[in-house]
Amino acid sequence: MAGKDVLKRIENALRINPASTKQKLVAFIKKRVSEAGADGVVVGLSGGLDSSVTAILCTKALGASKVIGVSMPEAGVTDPRDVADAREVANKLGIAFRIVDISPAVLGVRQNLTDYQIGAQLPAANIKPRVRMTILYYYANLLNRLVVGSSNRSELRAGYFTKFGDGGADLLPLGYLYKTQVRQLAAYLGLSKQVIDKVPSAGLWRGQTDEGELGISYEKLDMIYAGLDLKLKPETIAKAVGIDVERVGHFIERERRVAHKLRPPEIPKL
Repeated sequence: MAGKDVLKRIENALRINPASTKQKLVAFIKKRVSEAGADGVVVGLSGGLDSSVTAILCTKALGASKVIGVSMPEAGVTDPRDVADAREVANKLGIAFRIVDISPAVLGVRQNLTDYQIGAQLPAANIKPRVRMTILYYYANLLNRLVVGSSNRSELRAGYFTKFGDGGADLLPLGYLYKTQVRQLAAYLGLSKQVIDKVPSAGLWRGQTDEGELGISYEKLDMIYAGLDLKLKPETIAKAVGIDVERVGHFIERERRVAHKLRPPEIPKL
């Protein structure tokens, strides 16, 4: 099969019916919240694409009075425009909005680690999403609500999330949609182009971006995964996407290594 034909198959596999997708996800959220006997949901609002789409879906499923958006910036790291974008999304939806500065909590953890290593960037950075998870569950416990996470399928397959951090949630409505598919849904839902086109970042340190850490754009990463979904060979995917076959192999191996992040803790059978 010619490379152009393969590429077309991959691109078609990544196209969604946004109207049908929205309907299914709204029904999913409504059903799961009802089954849990919860009074609503809490969503961490970063001002980015995924969390904004999640908040919109939750509001459509439950009504604005049952959704709380929480912005959790870190002084000197979080871009103030992200907080402003999060507030704007919340205001447009009419949902309750909280801002909780995580800086004191993060600093407190670091100061109480007697062997804290300044040069160990990732272990230090992962404190932040775990603090944010704790804050979200505070509100969830306080108000009998569920925490709705914003991780998408691209992040989940690549293991690009913090275990028991941003991966800690009761529901992941976007977990079956790749990043490029979330963008399609966002456009259908009327999310601003400013948020849709924003450079994805987990806000772990100043200047940090998802694609910089992953070493590949979401468009090409999604094409790799869509090609694997289609049972195409790594060589065929690489040629169609225009990347080295080693890059495809890297993400196949990466998915295998990080699979534990998507499973409950292992329990031995005795």
